[in-house]
This record gives sequence, structure tokens and C-alpha cells, in this order.
Amino acid sequence: MRRIITVLSAICLVVTDQLIKLLVIACLKPIGSLGVINGFLRLNYVENTGAAFGSFSKHTGVLSVVTALAIIIGFYYLLSGKIKFGFEYVCILTVLSGGIGNLIDRVFRGYVIDYIEPLFIDFAVFNFADILVTCGAVLLIIWLLKDIIKEFKKSKET
Repeated sequence: MRRIITVLSAICLVVTDQLIKLLVIACLKPIGSLGVINGFLRLNYVENTGAAFGSFSKHTGVLSVVTALAIIIGFYYLLSGKIKFGFEYVCILTVLSGGIGNLIDRVFRGYVIDYIEPLFIDFAVFNFADILVTCGAVLLIIWLLKDIIKEFKKSKET
């Protein structure tokens, strides 16, 4: 049952990402950008050929292969039962689903569609898949740090 939930959850997240990107192509690409909250947030159509913040833009093929391998290994561990079903499991699933969303773009379009641009800070334009990867990774890091601190306190007591 856990495997079915895992696969269905990943599919839902990836489909959501791809549907948003199709809407962005249909509605935002023709106009380029659209202010959402004045001085705070704009939707801005960007074709990102690289990874985070446009890095590795000349190495899309290598980036795609590395991403695909990481996703395969990650799902192998999730579906094999080597990672206990719980908070960290969901974090990893979220990261992998975001990775799949952006990998689909790289493979089939040659670039990732980005569209969310915060205006209140100097930051890159990003997308829903990036949010999945970032939130999943940050929450996993916090979870792991909490675990490390807990183990450290426990070892000090003994």
C-alpha cells in the first residue's frame, strides 16, 4: 500500500507542476510578465537552460543524466522500504517529485520553465517544482539536525 501511495503522490505533484507550466505557456508566455502584488511578486516567463539560478546552462545533458540517476536511486530507496515511512520519507518524496517535474522540462523542452519572481529581494525566478525541491530539502535538513541534536543530548546523558 505504501508503494501505491508513494507513486500516486509523486504523480499528483508532477502532474500539478506540468499543468501549471502548460498554463504559464498558454497565458504568460505571450505577454512575458504579469504583476501580481505590486512591488512584491510578479509572474515572469523564463526559459532556464541550467540548474538553480541558471548554473550549468551549457551542460543540460549532463545535468539531466545526473538528475535522472538521483531520482532513480531516491525512488529505489523509498520503494524498497529502506527508508521508514514518515516525515523524512515525505520530504524525500517531495524533493524527488520536484526533480522529476524539472527533468521532464529539460528532456522534452531543453529548458525548465520558471515563472515566479519575488520582487522584494534579489532572487532568481523559480517554479512549483523548485518549491517542492527546496521545501522538501530544507525540512529534511531541519529534521535531520533535530535528530542529530537529540542523539547528541542522549549520548551526553549516558
